[in-house]
Amino acid sequence: MTALPPDPDPAQTPGLEAGGGVAPGTTPPESAQTSGLSASEPNPRRRFTPTAIISLTALTLFVLLFVATGVLLLINM
Repeated sequence: MTALPPDPDPAQTPGLEAGGGVAPGTTPPESAQTSGLSASEPNPRRRFTPTAIISLTALTLFVLLFVATGVLLLINM
């Protein structure tokens, strides 16, 4: 047996209008949702984490390559 999907089938849900909307004043059908984290994320030990350093390095390289390409295009004109 397969599990039922978390959202109701629109074809079998009463009160839905064409396109999936509900009439004014009616309550939409209940749907599965996620409300957020159950516990707060711990603060990093350092100001710059390894992921942040790698991201900033990659961004810097990209910007430098972009600027170098622009300079080369201007020189070759």
